[in-house]
Amino acid sequence: MAEQTDDLRVWVDGELYAEADAATVSATDHGLVVGDGVFEAFKAIDGKAFTPSRHLARLQRSAKAMGLPAPDLAYVTEGMDAVLEGFDHPLGLFRITYTGGRGPLGSGAAYGPPTLVVAVRPAPELPPTTSIVTTPWTRNVEGALAGVKSTSYGENVLGLAYAAEHEATEGIFVNSDGNLCEGTGSNIFCVFEDEVITPPLSAAPLAGITRALTIEWGLEAGLAMVERDLDLTTAKSADEVFLTSSSRDVQGVSRWDQTEWEAPGRYTRQLQELFRTRMAQNLDPQ
Repeated sequence: MAEQTDDLRVWVDGELYAEADAATVSATDHGLVVGDGVFEAFKAIDGKAFTPSRHLARLQRSAKAMGLPAPDLAYVTEGMDAVLEGFDHPLGLFRITYTGGRGPLGSGAAYGPPTLVVAVRPAPELPPTTSIVTTPWTRNVEGALAGVKSTSYGENVLGLAYAAEHEATEGIFVNSDGNLCEGTGSNIFCVFEDEVITPPLSAAPLAGITRALTIEWGLEAGLAMVERDLDLTTAKSADEVFLTSSSRDVQGVSRWDQTEWEAPGRYTRQLQELFRTRMAQNLDPQ
């Protein structure tokens, strides 16, 4: 799934760059050297951010978990406003990256001050269904970065490359307890009869914003939205499977390894329509 890079707009520490390739950070930035940073990615719809308050709150939580200074959210918002001005696309994707700033060429604490990068690029509409594969690697439920949206994304890069090698757009991780966890950049839901089940946060997935909205809006619509552990065999026996993320919204799964479904299924379609409707109603649900 190639990214669009035309009209990429970048703001770094208060400066908006006319050419994205001109934007730079220090060669000793700890986010580059050891992945000492956190990030958020979320949509811009018709020039307005979708769910910014939720994403910025998670940015703060991630920074705290990484031991980084609390980000100045007013400053982040300044960067978002700067890159959106003149951004003439109906759908975009923000990327906010916040690192420890300059530091040693090793794992010692960064010297700072922190680095803040805000970027936005055009985003394509994704198809309603996709294929996924199980990666050969596991998520550690006791890991220091479990559930943290850090820039230390090496496992995710490998998992997504593995998926591409197997003609899929997402790789799925099982955790160290042997239960379903998450995708490289998505949360996963499995439907059994009238129950829509997703791994609990104790299984170490990222607390996805789209995951939370899908659960909340599904419950409000009268659906049985359940957080429960599932082993891999059980998960693949589901009646339907779908993914959620800020770029995918709600996306049905037609193939998972060798298991196939007619997708999107009944509940997936219902949640897709519900998400579209609610998203259009409110660009910043509290």
